[in-house]
Amino acid sequence: MSDSDEHVNAADAGGERAVKLARLRVENAQLLQAYASHVVIDQAVGVLIALQRLSANEGWLILLDVSQHTNIKLRLVAETIVGWTQGRPIPEPVCGALDAALRRNRNALFRQAA
Repeated sequence: MSDSDEHVNAADAGGERAVKLARLRVENAQLLQAYASHVVIDQAVGVLIALQRLSANEGWLILLDVSQHTNIKLRLVAETIVGWTQGRPIPEPVCGALDAALRRNRNALFRQAA
């Protein structure tokens, strides 16, 4: 193997490492974002559990319901609910959808008990 072949192989290996490093950085950023989203969603579920006497699963389903009915990402719905505990208002599309989802949940519970 000549010196030029060794330089080409070293350059290829360096390029592969750079590509792999870039992929790992992107993956790491995605994992950090997913973790942050998970934390705020869990906090919002906790708010619903505490204020509405819901199970964790019911709280999760309420958040999903609001997200789907408003076409707002789940993380943003959760941030809105957590923000409300800190004095920020809940904007109308989320507030109305949250009220409706909680009513549907209560009605479903009463039907199950009957």
